[in-house]
Amino acid sequence: MDYTETIDEILDHYRNPRNYGELPDATVRAKDSNPLCGDVIEMSLKIEGDRIVDVRFRGKGCAISQASASMLTDRLKGMTLDEARSLNRDYVLGMLGIELSPVRVKCATLSLKVLKLGIYSYLGSSTKDLEV
Repeated sequence: MDYTETIDEILDHYRNPRNYGELPDATVRAKDSNPLCGDVIEMSLKIEGDRIVDVRFRGKGCAISQASASMLTDRLKGMTLDEARSLNRDYVLGMLGIELSPVRVKCATLSLKVLKLGIYSYLGSSTKDLEV
């Protein structure tokens, strides 16, 4: 995929986010913000056994934060909790496919941080050493 196609895909996810909205029967919800630019992401997960069977997000912010959340939620359905917990910054940046400044990396990884906050909360784990 070339640079223009990558930008077009990001803009499409921003303008037409996948999995956007409320998940009434969510097993767990998590929310966080990026104070540097005002991005906010709230994610709802429906977990059955050790698998994410459905996911939704709501939020506001820049194209990178919202597109990243849309793209990430598309990939989460069907993942086990261990698979989702193992996702990292490089995964999200690879998913986006463009170079980002350090400030924009925070925008891009906000949804990953929220995902991990939700999973750690669900599992009763401490978020003290949470890495994104």
